[in-house]
Amino acid sequence: MAHPPSSIHQHTQQFLSSVLSQRGPDALPYTEDVKWLIRQHLLSLSESHPSLHHKTASFTHNDGRTLNLLQSDGTVPMLFQNVTYNIPVVIWLMESYPRHAPLVFVNPTRDMVIKRQHSFVNPSGLVSIPYLHNWIYPSSNLVDLVRNLSTYFASDPPLYSQRRANPNPNPRFNESGSSASVSAGSIRPAIPPRSYPPSPYVSGAGGGGGRIPSPSPPQRMGSGSYEDPAEVYKRNAINKLVENVHSDVTRLRMAREGEMEGMFSAQAVLREREQEVLRGLREMEREKEGLEQQLQMVLMNADVLEGWVSENEGKLGADLLSLNVDDAIVPGDSLSKQMLECVAADLAIEDVVYALDKSVQDGCIPFDLYLRNVRLLSREQFFHRATSGKVRAIQMQAQVTSMASRAPSYALWCNVLVFSLKFGVWIATSGHVMLAEIVHLDVCTDSINL
Repeated sequence: MAHPPSSIHQHTQQFLSSVLSQRGPDALPYTEDVKWLIRQHLLSLSESHPSLHHKTASFTHNDGRTLNLLQSDGTVPMLFQNVTYNIPVVIWLMESYPRHAPLVFVNPTRDMVIKRQHSFVNPSGLVSIPYLHNWIYPSSNLVDLVRNLSTYFASDPPLYSQRRANPNPNPRFNESGSSASVSAGSIRPAIPPRSYPPSPYVSGAGGGGGRIPSPSPPQRMGSGSYEDPAEVYKRNAINKLVENVHSDVTRLRMAREGEMEGMFSAQAVLREREQEVLRGLREMEREKEGLEQQLQMVLMNADVLEGWVSENEGKLGADLLSLNVDDAIVPGDSLSKQMLECVAADLAIEDVVYALDKSVQDGCIPFDLYLRNVRLLSREQFFHRATSGKVRAIQMQAQVTSMASRAPSYALWCNVLVFSLKFGVWIATSGHVMLAEIVHLDVCTDSINL
């Protein structure tokens, strides 16, 4: 009993959705971004040529690799000498489909042979037509491929049917109308020994297009025949029911296709978000490694400081509680003490000027008083900075002289440093490490006497 077209189409949809949605080691080797297009190509091929059935099978490459691929197995119609024949073919969708053309093989039965030196079919059955050579992604599809196969098969049939010995000695007429005796091993073109009837779901000459034919109206009494009204009503009801089911299935299929398209779009968005999350995770891991290294350095420094504190804590004894922080560090000489006082005064004046700026902005003091105080403070700050510069130059010159007296090899460095001091450049040498610091003074300090 033949199934209705909607049932076959629904079964094909379920099969393709099942095999294309598989994951893991048993999944088909097609990329995720083209599985939806493969599904649409096969569904369109089923609608236009129901004689081609889709399934999965193992394909062995020339290098020995075996893959589980999709294939369409069935017949392709061919019109030869005003007679329609069905050529058995197998269409393999390779792992690179649809970006590359599929492989098409002519699949002869036991009583068929492939025509020798055929123009587009080799002895192994591989089909090579221009449509396959000129395959363009994504415009090329399987429906147009089968149409081209039908056209090329009709121009040059690739298969011949080999007949057995005829026990009847009487001559027979072949398709051309001429009389000829058929002996054992004679062949005739493009006539398969087994018949492939056309699908009942494709409209043709004399076909109903797959639907139940509408009943003819019952004849009246006396016309020679009578049709039962109950049968007519039953037939009309069945026909109406089939039409309703077909329309419902069509709407359901369109809705499901829309849902699947939305799911595929959501899947693409989720993949992009997955890549973003993975990138963020890698960055966080790198940042975590850097923070762990910094933590190790901090812990090591803390251990060193704790050891120093525990080592020097007992030296103070009872004076630890009465220790003055300001007296903990004292200058080593008079120049250092003078440098400390100048720097402290400079920073204090900087704070006072900042406070005056805030006061005049808030309107706490008049503007003329602000200008007079800033002028006095700026002059005092200038002298402190100039004094600190002079002190620093004297300290550096003394240090260089001391180093030159200890090592004769430093004499050259002394000359360079003395020359550089005139331009405000200070160079301190300790071992093999040299530190350069450039001090810029706002005005010339030649008139200042220490």
